[in-house]
Formats: sequence, structure tokens, C-alpha cells
Amino acid sequence: MAPSDLDRLAETARKRRLQLGLALNDKNAQAGGTSKGTWQRVEKGMPIRVTNYVKIDGLLHWAPGSCAAILEGRGPVSVEPMEGNPDVVVSDIPPEMIDAEARDVIRLVAVATTKGLTADEIRELSDRVVRELRDQGLLGG
Repeated sequence: MAPSDLDRLAETARKRRLQLGLALNDKNAQAGGTSKGTWQRVEKGMPIRVTNYVKIDGLLHWAPGSCAAILEGRGPVSVEPMEGNPDVVVSDIPPEMIDAEARDVIRLVAVATTKGLTADEIRELSDRVVRELRDQGLLGG
């Protein structure tokens, strides 16, 4: 990781913590399964163990992998507890974006594993799989 990547994560994490009104203290860190020192390291732009980044994601109400995404130059994905059920979180990713990502993954898999499919057949396959996943409730929206 380049220092600029860690600095970007530090700034983004600090802003998110302040946005959520979270104190950087032992109680909040322990609630997220980490230590205050680990959390402080992130906000100081210092590296931590890869396995701890997902704990920071949870503390900041980000989807798992958000810290890693920031380190790669992308942005975090916010999740908020669903009203009335704090164990359920809702993502702020628009359903169209989820569908597009799912279609891209399906197309890549189809190209990599199936010989002889035309572009139209791959498109139809990905559309059909996304519809089926949505019908089964596995894709929101």
C-alpha cells in the first residue's frame, strides 16, 4: 500500500466517524471487535492487519470490503441498520447498479466457461439470471 492510499483511508474513515457521531474510544472499538489502538492507526494513516479492516468497516457502517476499496482508490459502500431490526442493514447502492454489477459478473463467467455463446446469448443469459435472482429475493429492489 502506498502512503497516499493509507492517507485517503484515514481521511475518509475520520470523516465517516464524525458523520456518525462516534467517539474514538475503547467502548466503541470493543463493540466492533477491535481495539482503540487499531482504530487510531487507521485514522493516522498507518497499516493494520488485513483482517481488522472489515472490523473498521462494521464500526463505520460500511459494507465489508469498503476499507479495501478505499485503499484501491474506490469508495466505501454505506450500510445502515434497518429500522426496527438492528441486525439487518440496508445498502445505499441503487438497485440498477447492483443489477449492472451482477450482469457484468455473469457475462465474465459465461465467457470464461462456455464456448460458442454469441454476445446476444450472453446478454440474454445475464438478464435471465438477474431476473431469477431478483425473483428469489437474492437481489434487492
